[in-house]
Parts: sequence; structure tokens; C-alpha cells
Amino acid sequence: MLLNGVALKNITQRRRRCKVLIGERGQTEQVIRRHPAEQAREPALAGADLERIYRLLRLIRRAEEEIARIYPSDKIKSPVHLSIGQEAVSVGVCDALRPDDVVAPTYRGHAAYLAKGGPLRGLFAELYGKATGVAGGKGGSMHLIDMSHNVLGASAVVGTTIPIAVGYALALKRSKSDRVSVTFFGDGATEEGVFAESLNFAALHKLPVLFVCENNYYAIHTPITRRWATNRLCERVETYGMPVDQVDDSDVFKLREVAAGAIARMRRGAGPSFIECRTYRWREHVGPNEDYDQGYRAREDLNRWLKDDQVERVARMIADERRTQIDAEIEIDIADAVEFAETSPFPEIDKLYTNVFAST
Repeated sequence: MLLNGVALKNITQRRRRCKVLIGERGQTEQVIRRHPAEQAREPALAGADLERIYRLLRLIRRAEEEIARIYPSDKIKSPVHLSIGQEAVSVGVCDALRPDDVVAPTYRGHAAYLAKGGPLRGLFAELYGKATGVAGGKGGSMHLIDMSHNVLGASAVVGTTIPIAVGYALALKRSKSDRVSVTFFGDGATEEGVFAESLNFAALHKLPVLFVCENNYYAIHTPITRRWATNRLCERVETYGMPVDQVDDSDVFKLREVAAGAIARMRRGAGPSFIECRTYRWREHVGPNEDYDQGYRAREDLNRWLKDDQVERVARMIADERRTQIDAEIEIDIADAVEFAETSPFPEIDKLYTNVFAST
């Protein structure tokens, strides 16, 4: 198409005007803060803080090992997605939160639920499908919810809790609260359209929401090398003008420090932040077993993560006598939760349609 001089002049002016507008509205340039494994350092924490962090790490590990032990008996009535190996993400982030802050877990949500203070009895009873479970025995492992501890309902559908956490953050901002919202999600969820939409909305409105990506490198059995054109997730998020951090090794203390900084900024009204937590699940995508014989990943890939196991690392920081006492208390609590689940009743038949909504 041929353009006359007037048309060319108008296009040039529009382009110049566009550049001016972009410059006027452009965000302050952000820097991706990377926290590689070689920067590991011992934490400057009080003994009570170390014990609290260890107790949570150990509780999640042992609770899920017990779930894996029980699962083949068919007493557990729902599929389970275990967080064994990924506990440090939830513990590091949730330890920086206040009790009145809210979290939205993924369907791999036992760790976030427990790290936020969700009751162990309610978790096991829910897995058993009992009326005393946190969702009345009707939700199972992938639908944990406990608003008394500000755990928003998890969902089995990938990425769906991201906009829910953003919406909750919008409500918090409109109520002029300094509370914050956290959404946990896997690397697969970043491929959902709602992820980009939520980032944009949160950044545009400066909402107090922390996006936490648990990047374990696989969406079920498909590695990111076969799903992403590049592995520069943080750079993609940074274009929305929010601070981003990347922690390469699941160091629970780095994660806690990074999360604490992001949360402090959000409480001051600075808007959302994003953390990419590179981690690794030790068990199969869904179920209690290992799956290194399935051909999509090798056991050798696990060795690095076993070496940096945060449960064992923090255990070594606790005096032997005290650690033994904590371990014993955790075993008592787990045994109590299992007995509670096994002796609790199933829901009554008249509860079948409770909380189910449909037009007539």
C-alpha cells in the first residue's frame, strides 16, 4: 500500500506519542534477585525460631511419609500429591506470615496447609473421607480448606487458586488492611492464561499478593525443557513491574528471608511480588511411590536434592536432646491424628447435597 506524505507524517507522530506515553507510564526498572546454591549461609536465628522451623519441616515430612504408608490400604479415599522434598517452600514462606494472612495452596497442598497452622487431625480425617475432616470428608487431599487458620480452599484444577488469592488481596486492599495474600502454584500453572491475567491485574492495582512458584521442573511427567521456549520465568514476570526473586536450592532460610522482605513491602502498600522457588518432588506426581523407573526422569537427578535436604540440614542445627524430644512429640501427634481419622464417622447421607448449588 502506498502512503502519501500526510499519512506518513501522522504515523510518525503517533509512534512518537506512543513512546512518550510508554515512558510516562513505565515502571521503575526492577532487578531480578537471584539466590544461587553457592550463596548458602547459616541463619542468624534464635534457638526458638530454629526449633519452630524444624518442627514444621519434620511434621510435614513425617505426616506425608505416614500418608504414603497408609495409602495402599485403601483407607485414604482420595488421590494424594505429596510434597516430600518440597517442604521448605511452604515452611520458609509461611513462617514469615502473620496468623491473619491468607494462603491459597495448590492441590499438592499438605505442606502449605500444615505450615500455615492447619490442624493435623482435620487433614487426616479429610483424607479418610470422614465427617470430621476440614472439608467434611467431601473434598479430600486436593481440596483442603481451613479459614480458621486462613487457608483458602485448594483446588484440583491447575492455576485456579491464583485469581482467588488475587481477589482476596483486592478485598484486603479495599478494606485498608495490612494483611497479605499468598498463592502457591507449580511451574505448570504458569502456562495457564489466568497466570498472566492475575499478574497484570495485581501489578496494575498494587495488590498485596505474593506469587510463589514451586518450580519442580515437571508438569506431571513433562519437563520444562519440552514446554518452555526459555527457562527465564522471572524475566517474564518482571515485565509486569513487580519485584522478583529466584531461589535455586530450596534453602528454607533464604526463602524465609526473601518472603519476609516481599511481605514487608506489601504491608507498606508497594504491591505484589513474585518468588520462583526451584525445588524437586521426591515421589511420583500422584500417589505414594517413587517413579524413577518410568523413563521420564533419572534417580541421579535426585542426588543433589538429597544432599541439600532441608529437614536434615535444620535437624543438625538443633541440640540432640531437644531434637529427639521434638521428633517424639511429632510422632505422638501423627499417631493421634491417624487414630482420630480412623475412629471418626463418615458423613451422613443427608450431607450429600450440602454446599452444592444448582438451579432448579
